[in-house]
Amino acid sequence: MVDMKSLFFRISLKRRIWISFVLITVICIAVTGLYSYDYASGVMERNAVQSSQNMLNKTAQVVDERLRHVVVAASTFMMGEAFQRAMRDVQENNASSYYDHLSALQTPFAQMKLNELSIDSVFIHTPIGDFYPTDKARRQGLAFGDTTIQEAVRLADEPWNTLWVGGHREEFFTRGDPVVSLVMKPLFDFYLQDVYIIVNLKEDTLMKLISENLENRQIEQLLYMRDGNPVLMSEAGASFMDDPQLRRRLAGANKGNFEYKQPHGTAYLVNYAELEMNKNWVLIGYQSKSDLLAPMLKIRWAILMIMGGCIVMAFIFASVLSEVLLRPLLKLRGLMLKAGRNRLDVRFESRYEDEVTQVGYKFNLMLEQIQSLIEEVKLSEQEKRKSEIKALQAQIDPHFLYNTLNTIYWKSELEEHDAVKEMIVSLALLFRLGLNNGKEITSVAQEIEHVSQYLKLQSECYADMFSYSIRVEDKRLCELPILKIILQPLVENSILHGFQDMNRKGRIEINVFESREDLVIEVSDNGCGMDVREVRKRMKGQGDGRESYALSNVQTRLQLYYGEKARMEMESVPNERTKVTLFIPMGREGS
Repeated sequence: MVDMKSLFFRISLKRRIWISFVLITVICIAVTGLYSYDYASGVMERNAVQSSQNMLNKTAQVVDERLRHVVVAASTFMMGEAFQRAMRDVQENNASSYYDHLSALQTPFAQMKLNELSIDSVFIHTPIGDFYPTDKARRQGLAFGDTTIQEAVRLADEPWNTLWVGGHREEFFTRGDPVVSLVMKPLFDFYLQDVYIIVNLKEDTLMKLISENLENRQIEQLLYMRDGNPVLMSEAGASFMDDPQLRRRLAGANKGNFEYKQPHGTAYLVNYAELEMNKNWVLIGYQSKSDLLAPMLKIRWAILMIMGGCIVMAFIFASVLSEVLLRPLLKLRGLMLKAGRNRLDVRFESRYEDEVTQVGYKFNLMLEQIQSLIEEVKLSEQEKRKSEIKALQAQIDPHFLYNTLNTIYWKSELEEHDAVKEMIVSLALLFRLGLNNGKEITSVAQEIEHVSQYLKLQSECYADMFSYSIRVEDKRLCELPILKIILQPLVENSILHGFQDMNRKGRIEINVFESREDLVIEVSDNGCGMDVREVRKRMKGQGDGRESYALSNVQTRLQLYYGEKARMEMESVPNERTKVTLFIPMGREGS
């Protein structure tokens, strides 16, 4: 991941725009295509589920109607005179008229089958004997207690009057066709023990009812009990109902639909509706989801082909658009490369008015400013060198050297060897600190040491003319960088112009302290003073006076190195106090 990110950062802007454009286009196309496919599939699935549910509800109504007709037919049969006479004999346990009743019931049996064609056979079990249509061949040797019907009656929840028995082989007659049975208790004035009317329905008739309403042959419909057992014997789909999870989902609700996924992975859309005539029977419709969505494969391939075509077009348009959009930027890049080879006369031109053009115009302005700054820097460097040379020349002023060397000579004549040694050491230190290995920036501590050596030499040359003191408010200020040789010219002004015509002893005080963001250096004396306004006028006009020259030199060097934030303030009261204050931004070295 990190390598991919670093590779993305290393490639060209044109390539990044191309990649970004292609990615955005591909993502948009992919999202649109996939969403369209999913949306169409969802709509198709919902419509299919709704259509299947409607068809299933219709089939359930048809089956319910047929079962209701069977119940009505059986009830009509039981209200007939022949059935009622037979039941009175059953009540009295009179078996002597059995054959008469059997003959009398043949016509009602026939009418019942004519009224409801789905009825295969009718069988009446009583303690005095069984009654049935004589056109059916009765199976011999099978007791009623051994039949499926008796087992269903035994397992049925009491009380009941109508009991439906799922698909089984017809056991009372020899043909043994698959049937579904309706078991009813007789409609009679009194309760009759062990009397059951069994109406056998043709299973194929029910299957035909279920299948004839199917408009979509992809849908399978099954009639199942809620416990998972089929109602119709010949019904397919037994394996489909084997899953206990599916049976649990079908339990309880009367109708609905859901998506079911078999353990081996096949997904089905399942609809179900219970029968009104028997709440334990559920009509189930299911269809394979993959078969349902098979027509969507063509749509999916069409979408993929459209997406592929759009992606190819995106590649082509991305290359063309990136080239067109970046042409002004590439032109500007070429000009920048030329400017980087010191060709500052190049200029950007464009007919567009976009952001790149605005950057190009700013580039033109920058080149003009660079040319102007180069000229200013050249002039500034020249001024710096001139000021430094002047400062060094002022340091080795011939008058100062003459006085110093003359003093050393006479002290040596007077054999004041210690004083001579100190003056020589001070003079050497003065020059060494002033030269500062050719560097323009020194520290506050070294600048203080430099002016101390100068004051020590001058105090030896002009004995009893002045005294001095140097105070640094905070020792950490000694480490700050500062321009060299800015205190010695100020002290020199005090000695040469402040104390020369005085008849009292002079005093020089140097204070170094911090004020807000500035390093403040005060040089004050009690000399004869000066006309500040006149001195400033001379400084602006670069006057010839030694006093204004020294102050002008210091001010010029400060502004060249520190800019407008550095300043020099002067104040003077004649014969009382003269003070020159330097304000230097802390932590900013000159260039």
